[in-house]
Amino acid sequence: MGSVDNPAKPIKNSAVVGIFAKTPVAGQVKTRLCPPLHLEQAAELYRVALDETIRRFGGQSFDLVIFHAGGEDYFLHNYPGQNRQPQRGGDLGARMAQALNGLLRQGYQQAVLIGSDSPDLPLAYVKQAFSALQTVEVVIAPAADGGYVLIGESKHHPALFDAMPWSQPDLMTQTRQVLTKQRIRAKFLPGWEDVDDLASLESLLQRSPLSLTAAHIREHLAVFLTPPSSSEAPEYHG
Repeated sequence: MGSVDNPAKPIKNSAVVGIFAKTPVAGQVKTRLCPPLHLEQAAELYRVALDETIRRFGGQSFDLVIFHAGGEDYFLHNYPGQNRQPQRGGDLGARMAQALNGLLRQGYQQAVLIGSDSPDLPLAYVKQAFSALQTVEVVIAPAADGGYVLIGESKHHPALFDAMPWSQPDLMTQTRQVLTKQRIRAKFLPGWEDVDDLASLESLLQRSPLSLTAAHIREHLAVFLTPPSSSEAPEYHG
């Protein structure tokens, strides 16, 4: 269900991407980067990465829903007309489970969740996820830190979200164990990387130098990073 001024919209496509997002308030986002970043710098980085994520994945051949935590006014002001729903549930797992289950119950055949911590996540990953979900029940793109940057379902499996070690390096290991124990048909996409510490900021600059988030890092946060290497950076394809 949507909010009063943003009623749940009828689905337009069989596939949907949900973006988990927070209001970019200093002290509530990207705190793992503080120090050396100031809380305001971390919040601004989060805002830029979130905005790039929403704009890159909007206007595609699938529906888009922003699942927001915190006040809705920020999203109403910056993304008017965009379908948005509040996150519901206790811990992160409960909120993700409710989001995915809710999307599937609305009638979507393939539902994918991403965050804003991977603003350069290739659009091709989402398309591969939707394709995979036509034959499997779960699709996952692992993260370099032991979690995952994308999870999608064509059939909801609550066990994947119950009592899991969120934000811990063994999340992916335990997720695989649940998939095996429950005999859930799943496919894994190639891994990607979150942007949540200084090393990952540097990786983003090398991996996707043309992304808007990379431009922000170069302009405002370069003082915190080591000098770039002379090796040629890969081209960013968005």
